[in-house]
Amino acid sequence: MPSADANTGPVPVRPDRGGARADPASTRDVVFSEFTVEDEDADSEDTLDLHLPSEFVALFTVGTAGLLDRLPAWGPVTTPAGSLRLVPVRVERDLPLIHGWMNDPAVAEFWELAGPRQRIEDHLRAQLAGDGRSVPCLGTLDGVPMSYWEIYRADLDPLARHYAARPHDTGIHVLVGRAEDRARGLGSTLIRAVADLVLDRRPTCARVVAEPDLRNVPSVAAFLSAGFRYAAEVDLPGKRAALVIRDRALRRVL
Repeated sequence: MPSADANTGPVPVRPDRGGARADPASTRDVVFSEFTVEDEDADSEDTLDLHLPSEFVALFTVGTAGLLDRLPAWGPVTTPAGSLRLVPVRVERDLPLIHGWMNDPAVAEFWELAGPRQRIEDHLRAQLAGDGRSVPCLGTLDGVPMSYWEIYRADLDPLARHYAARPHDTGIHVLVGRAEDRARGLGSTLIRAVADLVLDRRPTCARVVAEPDLRNVPSVAAFLSAGFRYAAEVDLPGKRAALVIRDRALRRVL
């Protein structure tokens, strides 16, 4: 969830702390787990467990291609800073780089994933082994890896318990990894580009959301500079967050 900066410093925005997954598998029962039936007595309410056939559930767990509209094939997007591409993480190739970024004190304060490589590897593999609702990516700028992103289905994430989620809401977490890329406005440029990329590649998505830690002022500022609107403050596990939203309907005016 993080990004770096709005002209001041790194903008890490933590994922599993605020509603995004430490283990995507833990949220698989969010869809169609139970329903409520009310009888004629207004004071009576019964809740029934609804168990769906595995064949039906499979329709909703079709992997990256279905839940995030073929993210690996989205291609590059041109930004004022260069050509940005989201490249899905390959653990064997990317773990050393991401591990180094997560152990930067400026990042670790908000992501809380500093430590041995195994901790980062577990975090990445939990998403990669899931049903495709969250995809960890490297952000390359003109071919150079310089940021880390998590693109996820916010409507299928624990975050949806904390706000009025709509079908196909898409969330982003971002951190700018290289210190030399921070505190110069690059974070907001990249956030805007990725949010617009999501809206362009996911026609069913009307909103891109994020939930940076309220203490992370540079991150909140970067999202607002990127065309997100401040929607609410929400209490998430481990943090109080600013819920920010980029609306498809307002993208040309913000």
